[in-house]
Parts: sequence; structure tokens; C-alpha cells
Amino acid sequence: MRIAIAGILHETSTFVDWETTLHDFQYDRGIARGPQILEQYRGTNVCTGGFIETLEAGDVEIVPLLRASAFPGGLVNADDYASLIAEMLTRLEEAERDGPVDGVLLDLHGAMVVDGIDDGDGDVIAAFRRAVGPDRPVIATFDLHGNHTPARVSVADAIVGFDTFPHVDMAERGREAADIMIRTVNGEIRPVGAIHQVPLFWSTPKQVTAHPPMNEVMDRIHEFEQRPGIISITLATGFPWADVPDVGTSVTVIADGDRELAQQTADEFGAWIWEHRQRWYAPPVSVRDALAAGERVGRYPIILADHADNTGGGSPGDSTEILRTFLELGLQDALLLDMVDSNAAKAAHEAGVGATIHVELGGKSSPVQGQPIECDATVRALSSGGFAYDGPMFSGLKGNMGTSAWLQIDGVNVVVVTAREQPFDMAFARSLGIDCAGMKYICVKSAAHFRAAFEPIAGSIHNVDAAGIHSHDVKTLKYRKRTRPVFPVELK
Repeated sequence: MRIAIAGILHETSTFVDWETTLHDFQYDRGIARGPQILEQYRGTNVCTGGFIETLEAGDVEIVPLLRASAFPGGLVNADDYASLIAEMLTRLEEAERDGPVDGVLLDLHGAMVVDGIDDGDGDVIAAFRRAVGPDRPVIATFDLHGNHTPARVSVADAIVGFDTFPHVDMAERGREAADIMIRTVNGEIRPVGAIHQVPLFWSTPKQVTAHPPMNEVMDRIHEFEQRPGIISITLATGFPWADVPDVGTSVTVIADGDRELAQQTADEFGAWIWEHRQRWYAPPVSVRDALAAGERVGRYPIILADHADNTGGGSPGDSTEILRTFLELGLQDALLLDMVDSNAAKAAHEAGVGATIHVELGGKSSPVQGQPIECDATVRALSSGGFAYDGPMFSGLKGNMGTSAWLQIDGVNVVVVTAREQPFDMAFARSLGIDCAGMKYICVKSAAHFRAAFEPIAGSIHNVDAAGIHSHDVKTLKYRKRTRPVFPVELK
């Protein structure tokens, strides 16, 4: 058995005004080609790592093509996207000179938008479907935050989405997809899919799968998956910052040879989600209200998630409201992870550790992100940005924040970085000498992924709606392409 593996991963925001280019794919995890994919991702907690583990355990010949991922950001440049697809398909064609592959496993995100192509992920699947024809399986894994479409479900044999947020089960889902692939090629099952789109935007604080109500949703999914004939069920809570026709929540069911069963099950689960829609909604919370709530709890550190400036969703990472509030309140032992400000980081490197520099922090990308904060800061530590993840999400992978520095302004500590990467764990802060557990107040420019590493040290956690391009008050977002009314914007 020969199985090809490939992937293009990007979470695209159409609300930022810069594009994602080939350079961005080269900068993030890089573009891995051929055998390099096996070397780079074997044993890692990503779906490709799960593919490799299960296929190698099954003595399957792996045909690695190309895997590319880029930090979330603006529309993917159409020419650069086309070049990646063309290279993937060329590599597939060359590999088949040694004999046909029996199937294709794709590691995708689910919310990629290419300039001129609203359903980027569906376009990837369709390209491989055309290449291998109707009889060889094409199976894809997806992030929880995909905007799934009927088109992509119709061209894939199966899709497998994450069950956790933060995403700590990526390798597990890769193993599941590879197992479905092996069973399909062996003729043990014949997966067919169906989708039910639910017209709602799911509030981020209500998606954390370790807590109610989301843990109840996942428990229910796993109960449904035990029904005869059901292979897998994927809930996607959607990515509201992609203005595309199919933006929003969906349920996709994969059944064994029975598309009617798949559709009936998707409709049943989707109707239950809609019936309980008020449970998946959380009203916006201000910065000061969140701090006050944390003080009432009285345990530290109080962690504020600046989810409107979540770089993991494509935000610029330089909003200033929370930092300004920390300074105005005169907080001590406070920490901000991370402020994307290459100018401040460069100035710190030029001055050196121990120096005091005058900087204008943040607020450079857009007026919506707030005004820059003019201040004097002491340089506490410097870094070229390289580090190794050691938290639950990306364990085994390396990251690079670019030219970076730890600055201190009175009692407030700020890590300034060049790369727009959210703090998935504490490894980079630790590399600068920062003890996060020793802080009383921490702001993370993240929505939930930080929880996998930070929750064990947190006194309390509060998602806040500070000023930022990616407001979680979805009623304020200006859509042009969304084709259907949704809760809680138009529907009640």
C-alpha cells in the first residue's frame, strides 16, 4: 500500500489588509518537501505526525509530497498558492512513475481563503481528486475552526476535525484519519460524508473543550459516533473573521457506505446545536471588568486573553489597550505576551541589556489597535527568537519569534517580538528568563490555545474584548460575502 501525504495550512482573516505570500509559508514551520516531511514531523503533535506514526506502524509506504504552513494572516496570494499546488501535483505525478498511490492524506486547516478562491481548502481537495480520480480515497484533517462547505465534503471521502480546543489532539486526529485511510484501501469500509451547516457564530470562551458547555458537546459527539454505521463526526465552530459565503458552524458526519444515514445524523446533531444556541454565546467583557473579577477570585496570576488581538487568528498583535490599562493602574508583577513590535525589539538590541530606551510601543498597524504607548523601558533580556515548544500543543516542534526582547516599564513586563505567533506555551518567555508563574497579572494575545500550558498556573482566566481588529463582538464585523443570517447577529 502506498499513501501520499501533503498539506497547506492557513487560517485566513479577510479583515486585515495584508496578504499572505510564499515568504510567509517559508518563515513559519517552513515548506517541507519529500522525505524532509518525515524527518521534520515524525513524532510531533500535528496531524502529519499522526499520519506518519500510523502509516509506519501499518508497514505502509509513505509518499511524502509537500507540507506548507504560514502564520494566520490576510488573503493568500493567488500565484503563490498556485505554485504550491502545482508543486504538490508534480511531486505526486513523479512518485507515481514507481506505481500508483492508493490514496492521499491531506493536513489542512479549514479556513484558508485564497485571493479569488473563497474555499481554499476545498480547492486543494478538488485538485487532488482530479489528480487521482474518483476511485482512490482522499481524506483530510481539519482544525476545529474550519468554515466547511458542501463542496469540500462532496469531493473528500472523509474529513476528520479536531476534538479539542486548545488543540492538543492533532496527532491523534492524524492517526484516526490514517486508520480510516488504511481500512478504506483494504475494502473494510466505504466512507461517505454529509454536512449540516448551522447559522451561528460560536463564542470563543464557550469553545474550551475541557470545561462546560463544550465538554458536553464533545461527549455527545462521541456518543453519536458509537452508533452503527457511523465512522466519525466533526464539529467545526467556524472562523468568523473570514468573510466567505459559508462562514460559521457546521456538523459533518462520515458514515460507512450510507450517505442518507450520514445526512440524517448530521441534521439531528445540527438541530440540537441550534436548539441550545444560547449556551454557546458569551457577551463581551471589558479589560477593567475582567481585572476586577480576577481580584474578587483572589488567586494569581490573573490571566487576560486579548482575543481581539489574537495573532493566532491573523491579528497584528500590537493592540495597546491592555498594556495601557496595566500602566494606568500601576500594576506590579504584570506581563504582556507578546507585543509584535519589530522597531522596539531592534532598538533594544542596539542598546543592549541593562539600558533604558525610549520607545513607542505597539499601535503601528491600524488605528483600531489603539495608539502607540510612548514610554521609557529597561532592557532586561534579548533573543534572536529561536526556541523549542515544550507545552502540550506543539511539543517536538521549534519556533522562532524573530528579533525579540524583554522590556520592563515600572512593574509591567513586555515581551516584544517580530513574528506574529501567539504564546502557545511558556517556553519562549522562559528562554528570556521570565517566570510566568511568579507574575500576578498576565496578558496573552491569544484566544484559548494558551490554556493548554497556562491553565495549570492560573489563578483565573478571563477573555476580554479590548480594542482590536478581530473583535469578538461579531455584531460589529462588516461582511460583504456572508450569504445567510446568523445567530447572534440577525437571528435570535
